[in-house]
Amino acid sequence: MGAAIEQPVEHTALITGSEAIAVACKLADVDVITAYPIRPYDTVMQYVAKLVANGELDCEYIVAESEHSQFEIVKHASAVGARVFCGSSGVGWMYAFEALTVTPALRIPMVAMVGNRALDDPGAFGVEHNDALAVRDLGWQLVWVDTAQEALDTALIAYRVAEDRRVFLPCAISCDGAFLTHSQALVKIPPQETVDAFLPRYNRGDLLLHPDNPITVAPQANEDWLMEIRRQNAAAMERAHDVILEAYAQFERIFGRRYGNPFFEEYETADADVVLVGMGTLSTPVKVAIRQMRKEGKRVGFVRVRWFRPFAAVELARTLGRFAAVGIVDRDFSFGSPYLSGVLATEVRAAMYPAVRRPPLLSFICGLGGREVTVPDVRRMTDLVYQAADGKQQASTQWIGLRE
Repeated sequence: MGAAIEQPVEHTALITGSEAIAVACKLADVDVITAYPIRPYDTVMQYVAKLVANGELDCEYIVAESEHSQFEIVKHASAVGARVFCGSSGVGWMYAFEALTVTPALRIPMVAMVGNRALDDPGAFGVEHNDALAVRDLGWQLVWVDTAQEALDTALIAYRVAEDRRVFLPCAISCDGAFLTHSQALVKIPPQETVDAFLPRYNRGDLLLHPDNPITVAPQANEDWLMEIRRQNAAAMERAHDVILEAYAQFERIFGRRYGNPFFEEYETADADVVLVGMGTLSTPVKVAIRQMRKEGKRVGFVRVRWFRPFAAVELARTLGRFAAVGIVDRDFSFGSPYLSGVLATEVRAAMYPAVRRPPLLSFICGLGGREVTVPDVRRMTDLVYQAADGKQQASTQWIGLRE
């Protein structure tokens, strides 16, 4: 009788959200990683450096002289067929903006992480979403994660989607600074064989920059071609919607872990009268408050948006139309925007406009600069949403937890 063949099994580790992203880089066998420190993102590069030093990851680890340089390095590495990873936070992300702007137009499937952080002045380093949201109109795919497990899984999915020839667009994974980047949780780490079955090697095809394939990348195109380039990028983003659906279905089949609707998570919504909508680690206090309120007989639910680009407008409008009123909680803001609200609220309002059923929408600004969003904050927002459902007129946007 022959010896039994040992089957690969996943194991569990206590790691942070940033470390989970680094482990995903190892499992994805990333070829080139660049680094430039800025908190809270820098915990990723520190852990990747350990993996490289310990011989667990064989990649080019390049310390750049700025955020701008590190994104330029991986952009060019991707053009010659390397799987790449990069990232930043807050003003560091903004310093790289020239490179971030041209990356989608060059159809570079870079995967990056944004450790969400306030845009500095007056020295706030806590979480806000304005840094990542700044690329929402540039052709970047943009996804928010809530847990370390979701961070690892989403990073693998991000490579699969971004490197799909139908897409070939960069993808930014947003992780709430400190709350997720620095918080440890038990994470199931899949065996390499499972990841290999899910994630094919990056194949740039006839777009590969190589001496045997003489092509021009980033040429100076006459401005008369700009509309065609923009339209091609828009078509790729449209196709990303279905590619994301395919990737999550394949992920569930191979890994056995189910995320349901890839674009947004619904929590206690089956019989809910009203719901709150938000992104990222906001879900923790919201879910705790919902469990308390449901014991008191309040039928409250929560919708957590994952993919912000592409934005699943039709699906989200269909879901939110079921409720008597909706409250959108933004951990960001948009000066002078319609109804002076946050970015997510503006997007949700736009998505709801063609809907057959449009419940009252309230916008809440909450938790800026890393300020804690408390359970009483959530209960207050829920009370206001209930009042809107009862027909009480209120301000379209309200700041919650503000010292006045």
